[in-house]
Amino acid sequence: MANGDLIKLAVLIDADNASAAVVRELLEEVAKYGTATVKRAFGDWTTQNLAGWKDQLHRYAIQPVQQFAYTKGKNSTDSAFIIDAMDLLYAGNVDGFCIVSSDSDFTRLATRLREAGKLVYGLGERKTPEPFIAACDKFVFFEVLRKTGDKAESISVAGVPDLKRLLIHAINETSRDGGWAPLSTVGSFISKNNTSFDPRNYGFTKLGELVRKQRYLECKVTPDASGVVTHLHVKVRQ
Repeated sequence: MANGDLIKLAVLIDADNASAAVVRELLEEVAKYGTATVKRAFGDWTTQNLAGWKDQLHRYAIQPVQQFAYTKGKNSTDSAFIIDAMDLLYAGNVDGFCIVSSDSDFTRLATRLREAGKLVYGLGERKTPEPFIAACDKFVFFEVLRKTGDKAESISVAGVPDLKRLLIHAINETSRDGGWAPLSTVGSFISKNNTSFDPRNYGFTKLGELVRKQRYLECKVTPDASGVVTHLHVKVRQ
């Protein structure tokens, strides 16, 4: 996002349901979409279950929000999380929310925040239920945040939608004369219909790199009217 630094985001972490091992990569991902003006992690910090989070809280200036488990088997953390999110919504100081969890209990929260005109980014494990993924504007899997050096994982994330089907359908829906479709339009079409779509799910850092490696696609670069800026177009091979 070109003006990502102007977008104020609240990063709300369900520490009971998210890994502390990807905090640095998680916050780097959030920085692509905006500025994290609020960073809170919810959980019962008196238990040993969250011991791995404590160093990360200090290192990345994440505010811990204490929530005791008053009743065994009931998740009080979710309630505190949702209440804080709604307080932030009504305060009107943020433009969007990053919900860090793999818990389907936040599906209605994501939907409500979007109904209020807020951007909602979800971040969680691949096991995250589909309704929660679909309720977000964009969903990023933890699996693609675990990098080796500066490269995305070479092994694709298991269980993601079939790439060939996604690409061919998007190209057919957005193609113009001769079957060519602007890659930017193709990417936008896929993302709007599949909020978890990410080239990194398939082992590539960028969409352009991904499509160039698909043998069933043709690619060409065309200049715009100025002759300076070029655009990548794709079509399905006949």
